[in-house]
Amino acid sequence: MSHNTQPSDKALVPFVSVDNMMRLIHHVGIEQILCDLAAYIEDDFKRWELFDKTPRVASHSDVGVIELMPTSDGEAYGFKYVNGHPKNTSEGLQTVTAFGLLADVYTGYPVLLTEMTILTALRTAATSAMVAKFLAPKGADTMAMIGNGAQSEFQSLAMKAICGITSVRLYDKDPAATAKCAANLAGTGLDVVICKSPEQAIEGAQILTTCTADKQCATILSDNMVGVGVHINAIGGDCPGKTELAAGILSRSDVFVEFPEQTRIEGEIQQVAEDFPVTEMWQVITGAKPGRSSDRQITLFDSVGFAIEDFSALRYIRDRIKGSDFFFELDMLADPDDPRDLFGMVQRAAP
Repeated sequence: MSHNTQPSDKALVPFVSVDNMMRLIHHVGIEQILCDLAAYIEDDFKRWELFDKTPRVASHSDVGVIELMPTSDGEAYGFKYVNGHPKNTSEGLQTVTAFGLLADVYTGYPVLLTEMTILTALRTAATSAMVAKFLAPKGADTMAMIGNGAQSEFQSLAMKAICGITSVRLYDKDPAATAKCAANLAGTGLDVVICKSPEQAIEGAQILTTCTADKQCATILSDNMVGVGVHINAIGGDCPGKTELAAGILSRSDVFVEFPEQTRIEGEIQQVAEDFPVTEMWQVITGAKPGRSSDRQITLFDSVGFAIEDFSALRYIRDRIKGSDFFFELDMLADPDDPRDLFGMVQRAAP
């Protein structure tokens, strides 16, 4: 299939396939893309008040969840379709798949359609590291990566590229997942340490990232495991009834969130009272609220993923593919010469 980027009389929509997303990553370099995405996300967090904001629209079933994540800044509109099916791993399928669309608010016409399974992993990692830049202790050089599934390498490389970590300590209850992650990170410049327990993984780590897939309330980190002065990056909680941290950790931490109305439904803070105090991350980035204020403080980013981060990623891909061959053009829009004569267009297409 040729990479068709030529303009035509038709209103054609750029489509970034999985193949082209991977080509783009190798062309730009994964660490550079992570840095670029983090910059786009930070820029949009600074414009947070401009955006439409709503908790994602979720359709739950016994086996998983399918969600839509929409937002708009008044000029562009974006949404992501994403699923979460933990049982898929045992069937040889991805736990999470996604695609996204960006549209022009003025015309309502889509301007980009893209795969977002890979792009979501990139934007999630970029968000984690962008936040850690504000909240992690100064000079942090070691991260514990608990849960070594599909997100783990992206998280590790984002923390390296954006926060300067040099070592990652890996643990997963499935040793094969840890071996996979360690092999994938070989040659990246990170010192990779394989650990036999969560307790061993967090030894000497200033950043603790939890990213597990089980759709249940679990205790990946117990209260007595977490000492003072660390930054916790909790990204596994993403639906009601799924948490990773002991509730006692929350009471000792300063908790930072994306959008409280969504995080209270899906994040670690679903375990605590509705009036439990949290700080919205955009307020830290704009300087309206403090982030890390002491060496002994435990900071916790209770991340569930939010539509504005996907919007930032869509915006980045739209800008990055201009003038390139990293997309196809799709004939998605019925666009007759006379906007009132849709029927006539159909009739004239008769074989």
